[in-house]
Amino acid sequence: MHIEPGLVDTTKIFLSYATGATALLYASKLALDMVKKEGPVALLLRSVFTTALVFAFFELFPHHPVGVSEVHLILGTTLLLLFGVAPAAIGLAAGLLVQSVFFAQQDLPQYGMNVTTLLVPLFATAALAKRIVPESMAYVDMTYAQTFKLSVAYQGGIVMWVAFWAIYGAGVGSANLESIATFGAAYMTVVLLEPLVDLGVLAAAKALRRLEGSSFVERRLHQAA
Repeated sequence: MHIEPGLVDTTKIFLSYATGATALLYASKLALDMVKKEGPVALLLRSVFTTALVFAFFELFPHHPVGVSEVHLILGTTLLLLFGVAPAAIGLAAGLLVQSVFFAQQDLPQYGMNVTTLLVPLFATAALAKRIVPESMAYVDMTYAQTFKLSVAYQGGIVMWVAFWAIYGAGVGSANLESIATFGAAYMTVVLLEPLVDLGVLAAAKALRRLEGSSFVERRLHQAA
């Protein structure tokens, strides 16, 4: 979902630095909260896993330019459910940075926009998960309907942020709006696939009970709140 270079020019891009910094600061707070609760080893292990996975999602998985951005299979809800919100946020931010520094330097000026677009919907999805997944239910027992709602929240949030940056940078001309609509329609097809991936991963996690209680996965994955 990389914002295309030049979409927001240098006279306006300062806003992305502010939003990106705010998102990273909140991710840092979540990381500190996790360290206090589960220790630094759990945070480090899961963050390494999520960073590697996010890099693969962006660099190795198929991705296609559509409209104002690119369509990626990011699997943000999968990372959230398996590893928790803090490791997922760190993985998204770090994986994106690694890709930008070593493989797509032209994306570095857009890092603030891209990290905002990835992290803010993740935080909103984590909040939604607390509302739609009962405390008596472990994540491995979630239904398709529940995972679908989380996928809609995350992917829909990404589309909304991409639309915001596109309108902020290029205005509301018909060509720009058409390009945004094309991207949004293509990207929301990911919503149909991601819940199926989530359920498959959760089913595998349910079978791997030896991971229960380990530092490698989110505690809520196998246990009720």
